[in-house]
Amino acid sequence: MLHFLPNKRMQSTVLLIDDNAVQAATRQTILKRAGYFVIPALNPQRALEQFRANEFPAVIDLVITDHIMPGMTGAEFVRELRTFAPTLPVLVISGMEEAEDEYVDLNVNFRLKPLLPDNLLASVHSLITGD
Repeated sequence: MLHFLPNKRMQSTVLLIDDNAVQAATRQTILKRAGYFVIPALNPQRALEQFRANEFPAVIDLVITDHIMPGMTGAEFVRELRTFAPTLPVLVISGMEEAEDEYVDLNVNFRLKPLLPDNLLASVHSLITGD
């Protein structure tokens, strides 16, 4: 039987999807230093396959995705994700303000680049805790 200390925060798992390895690594470092377990993914199609096959090493608490990626945009990824995970929190980060229109009715939090570390962490915390 597992016992959890009441004051010990459970580690939340973030799936980070970005085809730009440098940006992904930077965000991963910021999130890991803040105590999150981060699963990086460079390919949104592969991430969807892993979701469907339940191949992630932990339950995903939040998805962070870029908008422009080869093969599939962030909006296409979220539309597909919503078919089997309608309430999973999603943070979309894009350098294109007009891209926000593609996420109407997809229940996402949209943020523009550049997203400073404090703003990234505040958005992540809010989405995971529901605050």
